[in-house]
Parts: sequence; structure tokens; C-alpha cells
Amino acid sequence: MKSGFVNIIGNPNVGKSTLMNALVGERLSIITSKAQTTRKRVMGIVNGAGFQIIYTDTPGIVNPANKLHEQMMGYIGTALQDADLFLLVTEMGEPLKNKALQERIVKSKVPVLLVINKIDLSNQQAVQEKIDYWQQEIPRAVVIPCSATEGFNLTRIFNTILALLPEHPAYFPEDELTSQTMRFFVSEIVREKILLYYQKEIPYSCEVAVGSYEERDGIDNIDCIIFVERESQKAILIGHQGKAIKKLGTEARKDIEEFTGKRCFLSLHVKVLKDWRNSDRALKQFGYAVED
Repeated sequence: MKSGFVNIIGNPNVGKSTLMNALVGERLSIITSKAQTTRKRVMGIVNGAGFQIIYTDTPGIVNPANKLHEQMMGYIGTALQDADLFLLVTEMGEPLKNKALQERIVKSKVPVLLVINKIDLSNQQAVQEKIDYWQQEIPRAVVIPCSATEGFNLTRIFNTILALLPEHPAYFPEDELTSQTMRFFVSEIVREKILLYYQKEIPYSCEVAVGSYEERDGIDNIDCIIFVERESQKAILIGHQGKAIKKLGTEARKDIEEFTGKRCFLSLHVKVLKDWRNSDRALKQFGYAVED
């Protein structure tokens, strides 16, 4: 039996979430074109004949500007400690933003699979140059070019992961897809819609919490609270005559129903929690791993 934790690490917007969703075969991580879409570790479990792969999507590497960013980078630090395999995702552009993190990966004894994503946006010569670059930077890494959106080389990536995983009994039951709760995925779906439909600082100032989740026959009742930092942000989120938040709720409800396979009644409320991104208490309330 082969089993292990494959922790996905890389800069923002390199396609980590797209790649994980493709490898898991389910849409677990939210995806937008904005940086910092992923804020926490998201786990996806793949079971097969003689193997269990536990993928973990992590936030993109940032230079912390607030306590929220520090927590996000903390998840990456944890991912460096508990990995059986580093799945380092890059693209044709810039190298890793954090050289110290790259050095930790280089010095670690954990196997490294380095994926150069989005090669469909480049040419063969540039791709080969990038392969050569990474083989010099991390000589022990297995380097594979791919396109997660086009599905190119996903089978090769999967086979390489399987080859590099250690022999170990399964960590989770065979029918388990993720360790996250349904409340977590509902809050992430709502947050994804905020990232998609609002501009400037609004998406980054929002956090979504599920106040109540009542499962009933035929329809679930879900109550969500969207926290913002200022009254002006609350007004923008709600929109003129509530039109903006109504659209947000409609689009989120569609995706929640698709994810759960059940109808739902989704209620959204907006509250102001000043400077929550720098509040240990608020971050802990929102499920970030704040140390006491």
C-alpha cells in the first residue's frame, strides 16, 4: 500500500488550485484570477487500488502585510513539515517569491515534483529553457511541464506522484474525499463569488462565516455572515437596493446546490468587523490556526 501527503506549494496565481482539482477529480479549491484566492489548506483525498494520495492545496507565497498573511504563510510552513512529497507548482514567469522557502525545499530530504504549469501559453524553446533552469535550481527534483486547464501531462504527474510516495497504510477511510466540513466549502463558495464580482480591496477585506447550517429533507437552510472592515465596504457589497448581494447570493446558491446535490435556501448578511485581518481573536474565530 502506498499512501502519503502531497503538499502543493507555489506563488499566487500559478494554478495550484486548478491542478489539485484536476488531480482529485473534484472542485474542492476555489479558483479565480485574483491573487490570494486560497487562504487556508484545502485537502483532497484520492483512493485507488493499493494507494491513497492526500493532496493539500496551500495559499500562494506572499510577503506578509498583515496577520492574515502571516497565518497564510504559516500554513505553508506546516506544509513543509508534514509532506511526503512536495508538489512545487511554477509557471513560465517569475521564480519562487521566497528564496528562503526554496532553500528549505532544496535542503529537505522530501522528494520534489516540480510542475511548470500554463505551458499552453508559451512555446517549446521557452519551456525547455525553464526546465533547464529548474533542474539547476533544484537538481533532485523531477521536472514536468503541464497545462492543468488543458489536462496536458496530468497522467504523467499522477504516475510520478505514485512512484514517489512511500509505502504506508491508508490514513483515511476509502470513501472519504476531504477532511473539510460542508460549512467550510459553503463559505469558500460564497467567498469565490465575492472575488469574482467585486473589485479593488473588497474581496481581500471580506471573510465569510456560516452562522447556521440546517439540513432538511429536500432543502437545506444556510445562513452566512460576510465580515468586512469598513461601513463603506458594506455598502458596496450590498449594492443599490440590495441588487449586488442578491446576485451574489443567487450565484453562490447555484454552486452550493451543485456541490451538495441538494436544494438550499441561502441567506447572506453583512457585518463590519474593523481591522479583522490584524486581529488574533477574529482570525481564530474564522478558523485560522492562531496560537494562544
